[in-house]
Amino acid sequence: MTTRIAGKKVLAIVLAGGKGSRLSPLTTERAKPAVPFLGTYRLIDFPLSNLVHSGVQDVWVVEQYLPHGLNDHLSGGRPWDLDRTRGGLVVMPPFSSPENEDGEFAHGNAHALAQHVPLMREFGPDVVLVMSADHIYKLDYSEVIRAHIRHGASVTMVTTELADEAQATRFGNVRANREGKVTKFAYKPDQPLGKTVTAEVFVYDAKILMETLEELERQGELGDYGEELLPALVARGDAYAYPLEGYWMDVGTLDAYMQTHQDFLDGQGFELDTPDWPFITSSIARPPTRVHGSARLDHAYVCGGAVIAGEVISSVVGPNAVVEEGASVRHSIVQPGAVIRAGARVSRAIVDVGAVVEEGAVVGGQSANSRLSVIGAHSTVQAGAKVGPGLIVEPRQTVRAGREEEVTQPAQRD
Repeated sequence: MTTRIAGKKVLAIVLAGGKGSRLSPLTTERAKPAVPFLGTYRLIDFPLSNLVHSGVQDVWVVEQYLPHGLNDHLSGGRPWDLDRTRGGLVVMPPFSSPENEDGEFAHGNAHALAQHVPLMREFGPDVVLVMSADHIYKLDYSEVIRAHIRHGASVTMVTTELADEAQATRFGNVRANREGKVTKFAYKPDQPLGKTVTAEVFVYDAKILMETLEELERQGELGDYGEELLPALVARGDAYAYPLEGYWMDVGTLDAYMQTHQDFLDGQGFELDTPDWPFITSSIARPPTRVHGSARLDHAYVCGGAVIAGEVISSVVGPNAVVEEGASVRHSIVQPGAVIRAGARVSRAIVDVGAVVEEGAVVGGQSANSRLSVIGAHSTVQAGAKVGPGLIVEPRQTVRAGREEEVTQPAQRD
């Protein structure tokens, strides 16, 4: 049974193929959509949960970079009840075709859509809902689709308001009139149009989308949809904006990823487990969290299977992670399976999956305003070693006391 909203056949496409280099080293060994969030979730859980609660059940996940771990997490769509005989969740890996037997990786998200036009045409949707897999928000897509249909739009762009207008240069900027019609669009402009930007959720008229992609591809490279596709549709005069009310964050940089965790710790996010809209993930059963008498917890998320005997302040501790007695974790994220040994101090840092900070080691600056430090997955910071503020350690490295400069490097800035 296909998804129909307001009488229209709907296809959702989740773009999950980007490398996510600005999140390195968290994305060195995993796809960005598979990066953990708040310990329990993965980034892709948020669009998938929004989709199923919105009644959209025909979902294509377009993959490219390091898909294997992401596929393990997706589990064929089972956690979201998308493992159906007909339709449901379909993984779309890179592929070759009779026209291009060698295959071709997508060069931007519009190009990724263009590669799948023949399959879209075969599916026969009226509406194509497209979203990225690495944003944190809560949204009923069915309401966006209904507004799109009422307007007879070629594209409806979900928009959000940034707190800092200077950050708008990282996004597609949108101006719209009182009726919501988009009057001006600029992709990552040097000078922002304002605080209104695209939230990377788009509803397209399927026929217009496919025809436009094919025409643009004949003219040259497509790149990202902000470069050619959206300007072409805005020029038609039938593009509309749909304001997203509530929290939204692009977690495409290390600083934004950390800030989003802090926002949820501070209660600025949204409820994750309401009966009508729970955010769903693929997870195994874990034992309860063990909190020892020596532990001190304040303003923290601590996930199942974690063992806490030390201090955890304004931080997230993932499943099966360990903070030993005498250790201190402040303003940090300790990812699943990481270990902070006795006497170690971690502040303003991300300690990725399976990493170990040994006895007496120091990671990060010792204030909430220090530059962010990152210890890559399965790395070890040996006893007595120090990884200063604003430094990163790539996965599977060993940091030795007195030789830290051999394996650390400055973190990328936003």
